[in-house]
Amino acid sequence: MPPTADLIKGKDVSSEIYSELSERISCLKSKGVTPGLAVILVGDDPASQVYVRNKGLKCEELGMRSITVRMPETTTEEELLGKIYDLNRDPSVHGFIVQLPLPKHIDEDKVIDAIDPKKDVDGFHPVNVGNMLIGKPGFLPATPAGVQQMLVRSGIETSGKHVVVVGRSNIVGKPMAALMVQKAKGADATVTVVHSRTKDLPDLTRQADILIVAIGKPRFITADMVKEGVVVIDVGTNRVDDPSSPKGSRLVGDVDFQGVSGKASKITPVPGGVGPMTICMLMANTVAAAENSIR
Repeated sequence: MPPTADLIKGKDVSSEIYSELSERISCLKSKGVTPGLAVILVGDDPASQVYVRNKGLKCEELGMRSITVRMPETTTEEELLGKIYDLNRDPSVHGFIVQLPLPKHIDEDKVIDAIDPKKDVDGFHPVNVGNMLIGKPGFLPATPAGVQQMLVRSGIETSGKHVVVVGRSNIVGKPMAALMVQKAKGADATVTVVHSRTKDLPDLTRQADILIVAIGKPRFITADMVKEGVVVIDVGTNRVDDPSSPKGSRLVGDVDFQGVSGKASKITPVPGGVGPMTICMLMANTVAAAENSIR
């Protein structure tokens, strides 16, 4: 089936947001404040290394201050909590994140709980999660917030629409559902969450006006699982074998792009769809944290 869907590209949406952030950063600097983002990286996970480097490059590009705290795999939980304590009290650091995953001997929940909610630009602290759920201002998790911005800035009406979220992770699925059900712009939707234990899952995905997929299974959503004209946001990133590629593999989403794009009205590609939005929204949260620090 030939693709008919319009592409929603994260690069286009993030460029618009970065332009707005640049103006806000200039305003902050005129008041003597340079937004500062710190990242704690424990160990040497290759994917985390790339992600942290990209965050640093984007900070420099925007004229923000970037601090990377590298700690060895053998770092104890107590040592990591001590570093978090220091960053919580450093006035030049407006926001910081602890890059996940952490080594198995460190309790991720204890680490997240130790971050000052006012500096929790990942939006994972229970205070920020609670604020998101009840619709109070706070830091939103970057990927779900990025998806919402893609919908709003692409002119996709969400009010009264049926949004089906495939996946229930704490990082994407649950917060995505919480955002879309709010009384707010880019929300006001009727939301269904489906997951690995859902019965008759294709029956529910076929009801979606907007389908947001974050289940971590390559090409899981196929053309027979969606209705004509659906808007599809593919959050998945999976590396699959591909002998025709010079690297022997390539990235695909959780949606069978070739088949589904023949029925969808709009769809995000992988790569190049949701991916660029995650760092973009992290930068937006950091700028907001800097603004909050002088209010």
